[in-house]
Formats: sequence, C-alpha cells, structure tokens
Amino acid sequence: MLRYPHIDPIAISLGPVRIHWYGVMYLVGFAAAWWLARRRAAQPNSSWRPVDVDDYVFYAMLGVILGGRIGYVLFYGLPIWRADWLYLFKIWEGGMSFHGGLLGVIAATAIFARQRGRRIGDVFDFGAPLPGVGIICVRIGNFINGELWGRPTDGPWAMLVPDPNGGPPIARHPSQLYEATLEGLVLFTVLWLYTRRPRPRYAPSGLFLICYSVARIAVEFVREPDAQIGYLAGGWLTMGQLLSLPMLVLGIAMLLVAYRQRTPSGNFVPVQ
Repeated sequence: MLRYPHIDPIAISLGPVRIHWYGVMYLVGFAAAWWLARRRAAQPNSSWRPVDVDDYVFYAMLGVILGGRIGYVLFYGLPIWRADWLYLFKIWEGGMSFHGGLLGVIAATAIFARQRGRRIGDVFDFGAPLPGVGIICVRIGNFINGELWGRPTDGPWAMLVPDPNGGPPIARHPSQLYEATLEGLVLFTVLWLYTRRPRPRYAPSGLFLICYSVARIAVEFVREPDAQIGYLAGGWLTMGQLLSLPMLVLGIAMLLVAYRQRTPSGNFVPVQ
C-alpha cells in the first residue's frame, strides 16, 4: 500500500494572502483549454477566429465558476445552506460541482452562440474536447487537498490516509486519481482524436456526454459518498451517479441523431 504524501494545499503564502493549489489547478485548466482551442482554430479549414476563442473561453470560465458553485450548493450543500444562507458565497470553504459547472457552461455557450450568430450545437461540439485537461487538473487539486477519497480497500494500490475520527490510517481507493485518469485523460484523448476531422453536428457533444457519464458512474462505485448526503438508494446509488444518468441518455440520443441526420458542422469551412 501507498502512504498519502500530505502535500501542503497552499501553493503560495504572502502574508495574509494564500493561494491554494486547488485554485491554481483551475487556472491551469482554463489556460490549457484556451491553448487547445487556439490550436484548433488555427487549422486551415476552421471557421473560428482567435478572438472567438478568447471570448468563448472567457464565457465558459464564468459558467464553470458560477455554475459549479451554485450547483454544489443545490446538489450537495442544501443542509448547510439552510443553516447558513451566506454559505453560497463562502467559496474559500471549498465546494464545486462538475454537473453544476456543466449547466453553467451550457448557459454561457447559449449566450455566446446567440451573440455571435453561431449554432449552439456547433459551439458545443467545438468545446467538447477542451474540458478534459481541466478535469485532470481539478482532480489532482482534490488529491492535494486530501478530499473526495474512495471507499476502504486492501488493494496494493490503496492509499493510507488519516482517519477523520482520530484512529489509525485507513487504506482507501485514490478515487481522485481514478477520475483524473478516466474523466480527464481518457476523455480528452478520445475527444481530441475524434474531433481532428469534421464530424456531424452534435456527434462530439454526444460522445463527450457518454464518455464522462460512463467514467463518473463507474468511479462512483468505489468513491465514498458525500457525508452530508450518503447513498440515495440501495446502499450504492450516489448523487454523482444520479446526475450522470441523464447525461448518458442525452449523449446516446445526440450521437444517434448526429449520425442519422449527418448535418455538416459549422465549425469547418466547406472545401471548395
């Protein structure tokens, strides 16, 4: 078994100002998304301009932050919010939701597409490969913070972590690293390779939803549920799985529609 290395969650401390690794990981994820989007926009047949990428990433960043925080409070922190109505604004106490962030990005994408006269499906498809690196970074941030651990296990890859009740260290699944691999690295690799050439409208978005939801549902089987919620049913169903199921259904439907209609993507200039 491996012992958790206890990394200091504070990256930089300048007097009263403390910059946490978790926040740094978000910045790295946004920067990576911007760089990757710029690379795609630079392709000869791309209909995206550099300024479009800059603005879209900014919109998406706001969607992730606002949606992620609001989603966490609504999906996971309602008991705390009922006791403290200011909890929504206490971002320094942590708490972000991927599913809330996704809803925020959907809203931001819709606003961006309307303002730029683009089809919302095309914008979704353009952005589909971009979150993968950010998910890797955020899950590593969770690992540094020593949060979102998996269930106890005696596997040789288990991580010995402190017992919150003061007992001896507990061997647990490093579920943050599982998620960084499946929801991040694997998802990014599949989507980046898949979108190297034009695909039917909605196909990249559908594939993203399928890949993420399958990975999330799988990891949730070994991830410890949030203490304030626990299991929702059957001693195994978690909030993360419940929120991912509609993503899976929608992703399959989008992929079927995409390959049945085969509508050309507006992200590429037609070859003359």
